[in-house]
Amino acid sequence: MESGLVASHRLRVPFAAAHHRHHPAAPPHLLRQRRGSVAATPLRLGLHLPTPTPLRLPAALPLRPSLPPLRAAAASAAAPEPVGSASPKFLGVETKTLKKIVPLGLMFFCILFNYTILRDTKDVLVVTAKGSSAEIIPFLKTWVNLPMAIGFMLLYTKLADVLSKEALFYTVIFPFIAFFGAFGYLLYPMRDAIHPTALADRLLAALGPSFLGPVAILRVWSFCLFYVMAELWGSVVISVLFWGFANQITTVEEAKEFYPLFGLGANVALIFSGRTVKYFSNMRQNLGPGVDGWAISLRGMMSIVVLLGLVIAGIYWGVNKFVIDKSAAPVVERKKKDKPKLSMGESLKVLVSSRYVRDLATLVVAYGISINLVEVTWKSKLKAQYPSPNEYSSFMGDFSTATGIATFTMMLLGRVILRKFGWGVAATITPAVLLLTGVGFFSLILFGEPLTPLMATLGMTPLLAAVYVGAMQNIFSKSAKYSLFDPCKEMAYIPLDEDMKVKGKAAIDVVCNPLGKSGGALIQQFMILSFGSLANSTPYLGGILLVIVLAWLGAVRSLDSQFSPLAKQELEKEKMLKAKTVETTAQVVGSGNGSLQETLASENSANGSAIKVSQEPESTTSEKSGQQSQ
Repeated sequence: MESGLVASHRLRVPFAAAHHRHHPAAPPHLLRQRRGSVAATPLRLGLHLPTPTPLRLPAALPLRPSLPPLRAAAASAAAPEPVGSASPKFLGVETKTLKKIVPLGLMFFCILFNYTILRDTKDVLVVTAKGSSAEIIPFLKTWVNLPMAIGFMLLYTKLADVLSKEALFYTVIFPFIAFFGAFGYLLYPMRDAIHPTALADRLLAALGPSFLGPVAILRVWSFCLFYVMAELWGSVVISVLFWGFANQITTVEEAKEFYPLFGLGANVALIFSGRTVKYFSNMRQNLGPGVDGWAISLRGMMSIVVLLGLVIAGIYWGVNKFVIDKSAAPVVERKKKDKPKLSMGESLKVLVSSRYVRDLATLVVAYGISINLVEVTWKSKLKAQYPSPNEYSSFMGDFSTATGIATFTMMLLGRVILRKFGWGVAATITPAVLLLTGVGFFSLILFGEPLTPLMATLGMTPLLAAVYVGAMQNIFSKSAKYSLFDPCKEMAYIPLDEDMKVKGKAAIDVVCNPLGKSGGALIQQFMILSFGSLANSTPYLGGILLVIVLAWLGAVRSLDSQFSPLAKQELEKEKMLKAKTVETTAQVVGSGNGSLQETLASENSANGSAIKVSQEPESTTSEKSGQQSQ
């Protein structure tokens, strides 16, 4: 109460002193009346001031208040200015947000730049190695890559329980950096000494040529280890480390605004890294005879990977050190959604019970099998056309650049296609592209001989034409997958009820994702072991691809017939809910405005009477005071 008296005294005395310099002292009866008006003023302004004992001002400062200035001073006391100025902005974005988003964008660019180099290099190593071929890829993905990925994630889970987030980040990323540096400078130069070539030759002679793929895993084990580490870089460093860190330091509003830009930036990184692979692969042309050009190219690319890996770790350290204020940051506890862990039997039961989920599962499985069937066959033809590692790597650099440009363009067009033509057309584009390019690719392989004269006029052989058509198939199918297939797949979950939405997604994660990823590899393994080689099984692979894509198109049509009505119902519900919300808001605002207007009117009338009191003669004022009191 004492502080309230002091504040009240400081509020009134300056105005009284200022008024005293210009006006004579007021008569006692007017002073009492005006003090009554002043006492009522804070109540009309909505101020909750304490009710102290009457304040006795010094006689040297007779109070002759001026109401409008006093009301302004009280209003300023009621609504104080916010402490501190607004956050500074650059290009319309708050600088504190840019301090987080710019480093994250640079981290993402470096991670994707490295991933493109590693992805292109891993294929060159295992496909062009002596005693190996593209037939190694299905066995490598199933029997080496998958077990090591599972083991790594189990180890990561254990480490996450005992290490801090920063220590976990460094513990995971530094072994990757060290391995890729050691591979370029130690393992690859020592490949002849560490690879069991003689043992592999004996095994292949005993088992037969059908086992070329499994035996090649043992023959070039260091290249296979590089293959697995490159695959893990994509799944661990991108998905776990980067997105985990980004979700940790960004708000939901920042994520909505800037996460889509990260997707576009990924394709920009794809374009630049493709040019980098092309540059290092062409270094062989400037070297003398007898020099291992691929070893020099590999050393240069691994040096870039190590350098950018250190940049990634440095950015992470800098953001944690200088950007994130851990002492002031509020601790936000995110409640995890209850996601049911369905067993294999329960997942199959969910898939069988719902036609909608079954069609959605067909989309996921069909894409995984289709892209694998074509990709491995295409890489076998690519090795036949470009047997040298430098030539193979140079072509893969061009392939990555073209994939980045096509994906960037399709991501910009994807929203237009969905908005203008609807879900059904957008979901049909990916299987249609796979079907058309797949038919052309396998037709050139199977019936290339009659087309040889026509190809010669174009300066190509049937093999080179098959390589180009297969590259187009991979480029367009992957760009359509990222820009249309993935959004359509996620949209299809929206109209489902909550129970089926959660259980259906869990069932697809348990059954369909692994089946889609490894289904094509398992089919190819069966074909290779049955027919002796990938080339002998090409006609059958083409027939299987045709059946799978036709089933995919049928599932899209069936799902569209179910999704569109559900989506319309969902849209109508949203419109009705929005209309009700607007109507309720209008009623609340209307009633609130009415009471507010009444309050303002009464206050304005009080202001008017108070102003007239201060301007009219003394006798008129006393008369009106008497009427108001009556």
